[in-house]
Amino acid sequence: MKLLTVEDARARMLAEISALPAEAVAIQDSIGRVLAEDVTAVRDQPPFAASAMDGWAVRAADAPGVLRIVGESAAGHGYEGAVGAGEAVRIFTGAAIPAGCDAIVIQEDATRDGEAVTVPAVAAGHYVRPAGGDFKAGAALLARGTRIDPWRLSLAAAAGRADLSVARRPRIALFSTGEEIVEAPATPGPFQIYDSGSRALEALIAGWGADVYRARPVKDEMAATIQALRDAAGDLIVTVGGASVGDHDLVRGAAEALGLEMKVASVAVRPGKPTFFGVLSDGRRLLGLPGNPASAMVCAELFLKPMIATYQGAAPGPAMLQAKLAEALSANGPREHWMRAKLSFEGGAVTAQPYRDQDSSLVSVFSVADALLKRPANAPASAAGAVVDVLPLTRA
Repeated sequence: MKLLTVEDARARMLAEISALPAEAVAIQDSIGRVLAEDVTAVRDQPPFAASAMDGWAVRAADAPGVLRIVGESAAGHGYEGAVGAGEAVRIFTGAAIPAGCDAIVIQEDATRDGEAVTVPAVAAGHYVRPAGGDFKAGAALLARGTRIDPWRLSLAAAAGRADLSVARRPRIALFSTGEEIVEAPATPGPFQIYDSGSRALEALIAGWGADVYRARPVKDEMAATIQALRDAAGDLIVTVGGASVGDHDLVRGAAEALGLEMKVASVAVRPGKPTFFGVLSDGRRLLGLPGNPASAMVCAELFLKPMIATYQGAAPGPAMLQAKLAEALSANGPREHWMRAKLSFEGGAVTAQPYRDQDSSLVSVFSVADALLKRPANAPASAAGAVVDVLPLTRA
């Protein structure tokens, strides 16, 4: 297969991914989940006209004047009578406006004297929250495919929902290959490094809403690699390392032994050219990521995150924004380059500062970057201030 563009490679991958079945969860357990249904209002919110302030509920036609106090309306305990001419009701924020009243005089503007209150002139509707002012019965509140966060959870709760129908979390099997990596707290040998890529990917996958199982690293042995792939259970298998075609890169060969139908053989991207994707004979999907941590994490943002979103019925993205270059960049080569960068926000403008060293093995650069700056294939040199596309990274 030819070297595919990032967009074409992602499209081929997503064509093999379908939304997973729905399941009902309690609303408090829905954070990070994606709706498999529309959430619709079953009644007005608020269901009654309510006061926006502490004060006095009055008839605007009676103000200014001295009014007789006939009762009180508090949140959850409204005044059940009707207010007539020359009358007022003590009211508190969120309480129902009594029948007959159409305005609120805030308590700072009124003077109470025993069972009477003196109020200034006030317009009808003053500090009144109308019934249905937030939303009305039948209104579409949240659409299928929406990811629930605390603010959307609040809206669903305001609609009276105790549970929600959400897509099942995709199950991701993750393992790394290579005898050069070792897991802490084990002591690395003289030619070994600690495994950082798969640990980062495990956290990213969980943060994107999937259930992830990270197996122990696999040695550079064909039989062991085949067995690891055979044992991996999930909707998607993600491997880290061994994705290229060197003598010690065994993942492709092991996958072919299990009937891999290759959909993406490699991608015209930097970093991450060896990334591949296919379908095993038993239907499991396999995404092979490069072993260098930066390559793996860049390609996870470009391919794995959209795949997980698609499994959940959400928009795959990626969600890009535009920024101005902080410094000039030289012409780019034949592969799309996604550069780690730092964003700054000043005076309403977004500026992207790419890091000078973009080596794919550098974990330290990724730890401070908060965006990926996209350089199209064969892009000409760009001056400082030129507009570029960037992919913001989610940082705590």
